[in-house]
Order: sequence, then C-alpha cells, then structure tokens
Amino acid sequence: MSTAGPRRFFASADLPGAGLPHDRMSRLAARRAFVELKHVFTAAIEPLPGRQGDWLRLQVRAAEEPVDLWLLRAPVMQALSARDEATSRWRAQLRKSLTALFPDGGVQLATGFGVLAAH
Repeated sequence: MSTAGPRRFFASADLPGAGLPHDRMSRLAARRAFVELKHVFTAAIEPLPGRQGDWLRLQVRAAEEPVDLWLLRAPVMQALSARDEATSRWRAQLRKSLTALFPDGGVQLATGFGVLAAH
C-alpha cells in the first residue's frame, strides 16, 4: 500500500509566489473592484423603465467577470442617453469605474495564439 506524501508547494519560474498571501490579496482586490463596478452598474440602471431596463438588469445580475460588464458598457451608456443631470452623473461614474478597472481602455482577451485587446 502506498501513501501519498504531504503536498509540497514550490514556487516555480512560471508561477512565482503562487498561493502565497500576496497572491491571495491581489485576487481579493480584483474581486472587490469587480463587485464595486457591478454595484455602480446596478445602481445606474435601476431606474430604467421597460423591457430594455429589465434586460439590462438581468444581464448585469448575471455578470460573473469584469469582462461581462465591459461588454455591457455600450448598451448601458446608450440607455443612459437622456440629458438630465442624474443620468449625466451615472455616465460619469460608470466611465470612472470602468477606467479604474480597465486602465488601458480595453480588456485583454487570452486566446490560444496570444492576447487580443478588445477596445
């Protein structure tokens, strides 16, 4: 009967520091930033009436990754196209939040051939 030894976590050249506290902290910070962005999206679209508002609320609630919200930015901004002060503030807040999470103005999409920038 063979018994497996204890797991050994060695840092490799490919994953320096993987599993260490700073790695976990960076994942937590990324998750926190996503949740904050989702809250901004949710609050911005809450007062939208009709089928478009219902569809956007459903899409934002279903978002699981930052890229999901990035892809919804155009329909949300279009839905907030009214020229009143409240929607202007929400558009500005959404732009600020998106810029904080995606500072280069786009999302990096990993493919089998490399990385594509979605702008």
